Amino acid sequence: MALPVAFFAVFFAYPVAAITARGLKSDGTWRFGRIWDVLAQPDIRHVLWFTTWQALASTALTLLIALPGAYVFARFDFRGKQVLRAVVTVPFVLPTVVVGTAFLALLGRGGLLDELWGVRLDTTVWAILLAHVFFNYAVVVRTVGGLWSQLDPRQEEAARMLGASRFAAWRRVTLPALGPAVAAAALMVFLFTFTSFGVVQILGGPTFSTLEVEIYRQTSEIFDLSTAAVLTLVQFAAVGAILAVHAWTVRRRETALRLVDAASTARRPRGAGQWALLAAVLATIAVLLVLPLAVLVERSLDAPGLGYYRALTSDEGGLFLVPPIDAVGNSLRYALAATAVALVIGGLAAAALTRRDAGRLVRGFDALLMLPLGVSAVTVGFGFLIALDEPPLDLRSSWILVPLAQALVGVPFVVRTMLPVLRAVDGRLREAAAVLGASPWRVWREVDLPMVRRALLIAAGFAFAVSLGEFGATVFIARPDNPTLPVAVARLLGRAGELNYGQAMALSTILMVVCAVALLALERLRIGLRSDRTGEF
Repeated sequence: MALPVAFFAVFFAYPVAAITARGLKSDGTWRFGRIWDVLAQPDIRHVLWFTTWQALASTALTLLIALPGAYVFARFDFRGKQVLRAVVTVPFVLPTVVVGTAFLALLGRGGLLDELWGVRLDTTVWAILLAHVFFNYAVVVRTVGGLWSQLDPRQEEAARMLGASRFAAWRRVTLPALGPAVAAAALMVFLFTFTSFGVVQILGGPTFSTLEVEIYRQTSEIFDLSTAAVLTLVQFAAVGAILAVHAWTVRRRETALRLVDAASTARRPRGAGQWALLAAVLATIAVLLVLPLAVLVERSLDAPGLGYYRALTSDEGGLFLVPPIDAVGNSLRYALAATAVALVIGGLAAAALTRRDAGRLVRGFDALLMLPLGVSAVTVGFGFLIALDEPPLDLRSSWILVPLAQALVGVPFVVRTMLPVLRAVDGRLREAAAVLGASPWRVWREVDLPMVRRALLIAAGFAFAVSLGEFGATVFIARPDNPTLPVAVARLLGRAGELNYGQAMALSTILMVVCAVALLALERLRIGLRSDRTGEF
């Protein structure tokens, strides 16, 4: 635990504490009264209200649209199911900047709806809600559908035999069993939408602002660190409460159910009703998930002769010190370095958490590992600039600062991927190897590594994908001569002109393709991992 604890203490807790203390201190004196002063401001209360209600509305809309998809993936067996599962998951690993750009191309000025019917939804709350559904559809399908596929359907069939209607059997038998999974999915969707940044910044315009967007505005535009610090504390408290409730629902889901093999519950659709449901889900996926990405690609090809892509090789626009295409190489290098760091830190943390005699302190650290997903990435990024600018940690001008910020987001994915597989390894195998004279390192190499190798590759893929798309922290620390892809896209969108807009579409398409390729590789590894019976991802 020593290295993971030190890593999070230095590169997460210290920067966040430093920026918060700077905002709440004046002449060496703590100004806790500033908290109430900030919360009493009408515009801040409006931000808090909008952040909460849009997260609730996004969660409800996502559940309404995605639950039929969860049922279809759980109970139906049809051609192309595995490919479609990967397609559904692509939006979740896409950077929020790409999601915002895709919906801007669909709903914004000059977008598809504007050209066909003169309808514009950008700078409206509907664009934000639809983009959030697009982003979180896979969370519900994976979380609820994964459990639904393992519920024994004979229980519901027995209720039908005893006279219950189809709806009554589902309400009284299946829904209570699915409750923990639905609650866990809803909490995760609420967490992601409550801390939404890139989507709201691109689609909301100056009208709408979440806590994360307001923290960015107070920090980078108004330079009011005290207000930003108060909002960071509010978001931190809210995220901590959400994660605590989420952990409780996960424990219920793990202990309250008897599950069967998922392969035995999926059958080909029967009857007109089931085929109609399958068709409706496929149509929803096509319109809600595939169409925005297709429009994004189409807009990037709008200029003759791949003009927008060719323009990426020139630095004549003056927005960057290098051609925008250099952001591709920068992002790949940063993401590879961040993945290596995340694997080392996350792997050590997962190994420590598998110990049967782990104390309460270690189990508490398991929950803390999730905090970087919910705590303001803007605060972390600006905290890096404030805190890591003096020896012995003078990293302000170092390239490693970006991968370190990205690794903070990748570590939770590594831990969550490797932990179930490591816990599934029979401890008696390790003990037998030790009795036969193997050193601890050889026990790991000969016993654990062969069983977790595929999970390690999956963890590396997820860490790479999320590092590639990290935006909130890197927008502060990525230098103009070494921009990342998300930062380059956001800056191009923030500058007027058709050429800048087209280049943003082209860069977003490149980023989408890289993430999609990584995800398809992950899906193949996931299938192999399940067939190896070493654990379920």
